[in-house]
Amino acid sequence: MAKFASIIFAILLVCMTVVATDAQINCGTVAKSLMPCITYLKQGGAVPPACCNGVRTLHSAANNPSARRTACQCMKSAAKAYGVNPHYAAALPKKCKVNIGYAISYGTDCSKIH
Repeated sequence: MAKFASIIFAILLVCMTVVATDAQINCGTVAKSLMPCITYLKQGGAVPPACCNGVRTLHSAANNPSARRTACQCMKSAAKAYGVNPHYAAALPKKCKVNIGYAISYGTDCSKIH
C-alpha cells in the first residue's frame, strides 16, 4: 500500500508541473481516472472493470484538443516516471473498447493531437 501511495503522490507532483491552463482536465483528473489501471499497466493480466470505467471517464473529460493534449502529456510523464509497460498502455484503450484517436506510445507527440 505504501508503494501505491508513493506512486500516486509522485503522479500528483508531475501533475503540478504539466497543466494546460485552457484545458478542462489536469493531471490530477488523469491520475484519478487511471489509478485502478496501475497494476495492469505495469504487469499486464486482466484489466479491472474499474480501470475501464476510468478510461471511459477520462475519454469523456478529454472532449477538446487542449484537454486531449493535456491528458496525453500527463499520461506520458507518469508512464515514464513509473515504468509503465508501453505494450500494456497501448493495448488499454482497445481492451476497454474506447477509441482515443491516437496511438499511446512514449514517442507520441502530444502537441499534434487534435
